[in-house]
Amino acid sequence: MDDSEAKSAGPIEPASDLSEIAAQCAASNLLNVAAQLAGLAEDLKALSSKPIEPIPTLAELDDQPEPGFSGTI
Repeated sequence: MDDSEAKSAGPIEPASDLSEIAAQCAASNLLNVAAQLAGLAEDLKALSSKPIEPIPTLAELDDQPEPGFSGTI
């Protein structure tokens, strides 16, 4: 890189500024994760108030007679 490229690239930031920027980014990411976790907690709370209904399996469905069938031929 020649001098003209170096001048157009802007001043070099000291390491302390970069550390501060990295800390701010990390804090921002943590706040985003905390917000997502809070949303998930609300979703789980809403789901926990609903009763769990079993879903019949294919084997259970095969065991039941068809409607209108008396079981004798």
